[in-house]
Amino acid sequence: MDLKDGIFELSDGVATYTMNRPDMRNALIPSIVADYQTVIARVQSDPEIRALVVTGAGGAFCAGGNIQRMKDGFSSGSEVQQNFVELHGWLKQFFDLPVPVIAAVDGPAFGGGLSLALGSDIVLATPGATFCAVFQRIGLVPDMAVLYSLTRAVGLQRAKELCFSARVMSAQEARDMGIVLSLHDPHELVHEAQAVARRFTHASREALALTKSILNRSLSEDYDSLAAQEGLAQAICLLSDYHKDAVKKFLSKQPLPFNWEQLSQAKAAE
Repeated sequence: MDLKDGIFELSDGVATYTMNRPDMRNALIPSIVADYQTVIARVQSDPEIRALVVTGAGGAFCAGGNIQRMKDGFSSGSEVQQNFVELHGWLKQFFDLPVPVIAAVDGPAFGGGLSLALGSDIVLATPGATFCAVFQRIGLVPDMAVLYSLTRAVGLQRAKELCFSARVMSAQEARDMGIVLSLHDPHELVHEAQAVARRFTHASREALALTKSILNRSLSEDYDSLAAQEGLAQAICLLSDYHKDAVKKFLSKQPLPFNWEQLSQAKAAE
């Protein structure tokens, strides 16, 4: 796969994408944006990929937007709006990827980097990770869907405080707020993220994709709408070969292909 400033690896159903411009703290320069679009297309089209790990090289996750592009400026408001139409084209696809996405965060996740972390399904971090909705420092509104995802992660009042102040959150504070699931040693971070990802390799990709899709909309739609989506999704799953095989195994007292507790115990025993 042709990436410009990233590394893509695939092993046992787990894809790992590493942003690889540590000299720029993996900021969202055009080459990294292009890499995200390439990775998204690969994950969408490859049924062998069951989970995706996203991380950054060189002790940084992603320092945020392309400041050089901001320095050069935009010629008009319509150019700015077109830029954001294109941005949300790939970003929404990232949020809605049909597999679990695990962000492994070390160092700064600022601005757009915070968005990429919030757009993941599970966030693991090192004690040295930092998070910041940095936009107010340069007189901007939070973008890259931070206004959407941060409120859902921490609640309205905390989201306002973080966006208004543009202050830095430590990894521990981000964990206390619910942004980060767990903290890990820097040398073990990616390994731990990949271990979490591997637990999904025997799950139903279809059921996970549908569950994720509905959950992503659960705070913005009413009961009736969600109930209708639930019914459609369950119809698909009840008719799937995966479900039928799992029922047969359950009734014959055979081990189920996906059991999070057993997988957790196996990991602890390593």
